[in-house]
Amino acid sequence: MSASVEQHRKEAPSSVNCMIITVSDTRTEETDKSGALLRELLEASGYKVTKYAIVKDEYEEIQYAIRSGSANPSVEAILLNGGTGIAKRDTTYEAVRDLLTKEMHGFGELFRYLSFAEDIGTAAILSRAIAGVYEDTAVFSIPGSSGAVKLAVNRIIIPELRHVMREIYKDLSCGH
Repeated sequence: MSASVEQHRKEAPSSVNCMIITVSDTRTEETDKSGALLRELLEASGYKVTKYAIVKDEYEEIQYAIRSGSANPSVEAILLNGGTGIAKRDTTYEAVRDLLTKEMHGFGELFRYLSFAEDIGTAAILSRAIAGVYEDTAVFSIPGSSGAVKLAVNRIIIPELRHVMREIYKDLSCGH
């Protein structure tokens, strides 16, 4: 790892306040295993979950949840799970993409690569995981399966979320 990446990680905040949004037409708080797993993994790594919501797989509802979370001062990062496939009902990708002011293309690329290499093979092409920045909030959108949540959170989000927030905060302190 380069010295500059290591330095950036040292300068990153010690924790990040997160909102979890589960996108599903059928899940409830009691049956939302992926949302619960997401919370468990984040909290075990020192992140705070300050908000949680389940929204229907509807473009406007997903965008409303992201906007509301971003407007809340207790939310610095939003992690969505579900609705990222290619079925007609899957609208999470479009809803997230259309809000982002900056996209982190590498997140989706790396997620699909790791999914291919470690888990599901060529079916990884069906994933439309996406991440970026909306307003001053980091946004990560991942598939809703438990395997996808574990992979994305453990291999990408937990190691880099603090660094992502450092970059967002750096822009804020420079007046951008």
